[in-house]
Formats: sequence, C-alpha cells, structure tokens
Amino acid sequence: MSFIYNLGIKAYRLGVRLAAKRNHKALLMLEGQRRTFDVLRQKLNPAHRHIWIHASSLGEFEQGRPLIERIKKENPDARIVLSFFSPSGYEVRKDYALVDAVVYLPFDVSADVKQFIDLVNPSMAIFVKYEFWGNYLHELKRRQIPTYIISAIFRESQIFFKPWGGEFRDMLRCFTRIYVQNEDSRQLLKSIDIHNVEVAGDTRFDRVADVRAAAKEFPVIAAFAQNSPFTLVMGSSWQPDEDIVMPYFNEHPNMKLIIAPHEFDSARLSAIMAKSKRRAGLYSKTTEEQAAQLDCLIIDCFGILSSLYRYGQMAYVGGGFGAGIHNINEAAVYGIPVVFGPKFGKFAEALDLIAIGGGHCVREQQEFNALMDKMLSTPSALETSGNIAGNYIATHTGATTRIYRDLFPKPRK
Repeated sequence: MSFIYNLGIKAYRLGVRLAAKRNHKALLMLEGQRRTFDVLRQKLNPAHRHIWIHASSLGEFEQGRPLIERIKKENPDARIVLSFFSPSGYEVRKDYALVDAVVYLPFDVSADVKQFIDLVNPSMAIFVKYEFWGNYLHELKRRQIPTYIISAIFRESQIFFKPWGGEFRDMLRCFTRIYVQNEDSRQLLKSIDIHNVEVAGDTRFDRVADVRAAAKEFPVIAAFAQNSPFTLVMGSSWQPDEDIVMPYFNEHPNMKLIIAPHEFDSARLSAIMAKSKRRAGLYSKTTEEQAAQLDCLIIDCFGILSSLYRYGQMAYVGGGFGAGIHNINEAAVYGIPVVFGPKFGKFAEALDLIAIGGGHCVREQQEFNALMDKMLSTPSALETSGNIAGNYIATHTGATTRIYRDLFPKPRK
C-alpha cells in the first residue's frame, strides 16, 4: 500500500490511542488488540489451517453467522477464527462456541498484518459486507490465500468509483470472489473493470428466518401484550426516535408500546421513563402480573430484541435520525409493517420495502402521527402492509446456500 495509506492507518491508530483516555470503547479495542496474538498462540495449533472470518461489528457478525453455522453443520471438524474490529461485536460474541478463537483484528499495519496471518494460517479468508483493509488484502493475495467478501453492497458515492480511488479499486482485485447483494452492485463493479463478482443476495435474510424459527418465549412480555389490540415494538431506539413516538403513544390509550433502546444506561432509562405519561416499567423488574397492568415496557437487557417483534402488530426500528437505521429485517420477518427514520439510503431492503408498501419512512412527528392513525383505524391496511413485509423476507432467503456451495463444492464422484 502507498505511503499515504499507511500514514493514514497509523494516524487512525494514534487517534484511537488518544481517544482511549476518555472513551471506553476505544480502550476496550486497544486492550483487546494487545491480547490478540497471545490468544491465537494459546488457542490455535500452528500446524493447522483455519477458515478466517472477519466481521466489523455485531451487525456484520449476524450477517455472517448463517455461513459459520452452515460450515460447522456440514464440516464439524472445520477450524474457524472469528475476528472483530469493533468492541460492540467482540464484547457480545467473544464466547461464541462455534469457532476456535474470537479476537480483535489488529490495525492494518504491515508488521501486525503479517504476524496475524502467520498465526491464523488461513486456508481462506471471508470478510462480511464491509471492511477493506489494504495491507491485509494484499498480503492474503501475495500468499495466494483465497479471499472472499459476502453480502457486499456498493454505492456510486463510495471511493472505489471516484477518479482518485485507484488504490482502493486495487483492493477489490485482491478478492478471489465478491458476493454482492444485488445487480446494481455488480454493475457498479463492472464499470470499474471488476468482474470477479456474483449476485448471491444477503445472508441477513437467512439469519432472521432462522431467528424467527427459533424465537424464544418471554412470559413477561407475552403477559404485557396479551390483551392489547395494538402493540408497537420499538427496537434499537435513540432519543430522536423516542421523541417521535412517545407523544403519540401518550395520547392513544388503545395501544401499548415495547421499547428496546439501543443503549440503556441508567440515564437513558430514566429519560425514557420520564417521557411516558402512562404506566411504564422496566423488563428486568417486572413480573407477569405487573406486566399485564402496564402500557409501556422498557427492555433493559441485551440479546432478546430479535424475538420481541413477534409480540407486536407493527415495528419501529431506530437509528434513522442518526448514523442509519438498524436491522429492519428482524422485524419484517414476523409479517408486520416496519417504520423507520430518513437515514435508510445505504440499505437496499429499506428501499425495497418502501417501494412495495411493507416499510414506511417518517421524517417528522406529523408524518408518524398520520401513519399511525391510518394503521390503527384501518386493520386491512395494517394486515396488507405486514403481509408484504413478511413475503419480502421469505422470497429473499437462500444466499447462505448459494455462497456455501460455491466456497465448498461437493467433490465429483
């Protein structure tokens, strides 16, 4: 990689080190990276080769998880190393049982890259959706290690498609194959002479279908929603999302609300409780009998959101007034309409669901109010929109099988 690229990586590393003095996530990343090589030495046999799978964060892990589970199902003896860049992925999945080691990925600095690849000794490398680290990719190519990216999606605004993006276009040429979500991405790559591309779809659809099939029962939440004619499930919410939803909820006693905030420290939980003018309680402190008497239930634990949407007639997925919406497929798979804010442009499923009527974007309070009035007063509209959302998910599954069969073809007899 060029001097400028490597200088940029080192500047980024320095910035994280400075941020770690005040930022807990940055500190977790640095401390985790310092342990990476020791963990690999302790857990891996250097004589064995491993399948290396890298996910930037928790969302990308969930996207790659169906492929990991398929690999282990078909090849129980497969040895897998899972790496994360973000603490939000590593700290939640550091004990993931289907892999031999879970580690933080060291910064893309040449010496660390070579040491990491030496220790992992990959038979193949699989990146999930994003993460284009030039030194890693070029080193994998130099060593002739098959390298793939799955569920990738590309947009014209990305640096690969700019006149000055030559160095980043070279990164794409390091992949043995690029599995993209849609034809638009394939055509964009074709326009810059990248042809090692296959439209395979998005493995997230397979993941949410698996989650729905194995969805857990939560007696407290079931008791809360049991006698409600209309329950809105609000997932991964931030303050601007709650500012849109809560006023309407406060004025409509014929609906209940489940809120699973993206972050739930004591200050956030207190702020949400204060916004509710109706009976509200925290999930961790509520019994089944108490839940039945509440109007608003606030989820104050991790790991259950993907199963919560089953209790709603409609979902609101947060993030659309910030960096971008969270996983709307988790809600749509239950066959309910999905509402979200305006920052959805990077997500093909949001564009698709809006176009066919299963998803709904709201940009301000009055727009949300009008949508809710329609759904509450017209059951047929609610049912139709939900059916569209559910059918959309059902017809987009299968990416995992297509990718797996390509990466692990059956030997010819």
